[in-house]
Amino acid sequence: MGQNGSGKSTLMKVLAGHPEYEVTGGTVLFKGENLIDMEPEERSLAGLFMSFQAPVEIPGVNNYDFLLMALNARREKKGLPALEPLQVYPIIEEKVNALNMNAEILNRAVNEGFSGGERKRNEILQLSVLGADLALLDEIDSGLDVDALEYVAKAVNGILTPQSSVMMITHYQRLLDLIKPSYVHIMEKGKIVKTGDRALANYIDESGYKAIATA
Repeated sequence: MGQNGSGKSTLMKVLAGHPEYEVTGGTVLFKGENLIDMEPEERSLAGLFMSFQAPVEIPGVNNYDFLLMALNARREKKGLPALEPLQVYPIIEEKVNALNMNAEILNRAVNEGFSGGERKRNEILQLSVLGADLALLDEIDSGLDVDALEYVAKAVNGILTPQSSVMMITHYQRLLDLIKPSYVHIMEKGKIVKTGDRALANYIDESGYKAIATA
């Protein structure tokens, strides 16, 4: 959490390997490996997933084909055989239904012509299908109505295991009511300035970020 411009999205993009950012020092260890030395696709195959604040359109790339290729790329990384389209469809269909999405979305190009809420749910569909050891979720609650947020939160909670983690950016208490955080970190000017549990988020909700400076 943190005010706009405090560096939250920048942190996530750097972890994911966004090409607009250059890391000039330090290391980021993930499962014993330095993420900084890895290409974005290598980070993804290592178990990193990022849901962007503003997911982009990928014209000409069918949603279902995209999920199939991404899933099989991860299986190949783990030494598992590729799955055929007919084997994968029931898996994806189950995830689509869990998010209360129309199955027709699988036949559309990735995010092309999607509303803001559809794009956010489509990102979480990708996460549900692919899984992740560390999911980076940048304001997944923006653009979602109350019902859609509940479906998305349920899907995110469903991928959490003792071996996996989620790092979320949010400004709103309602998301934290559905996905309960173990830790809450407050960022300011690119640094984490305070860490606490869910009570810290409640404090921010009541008093605002200005209270952190004097707390």
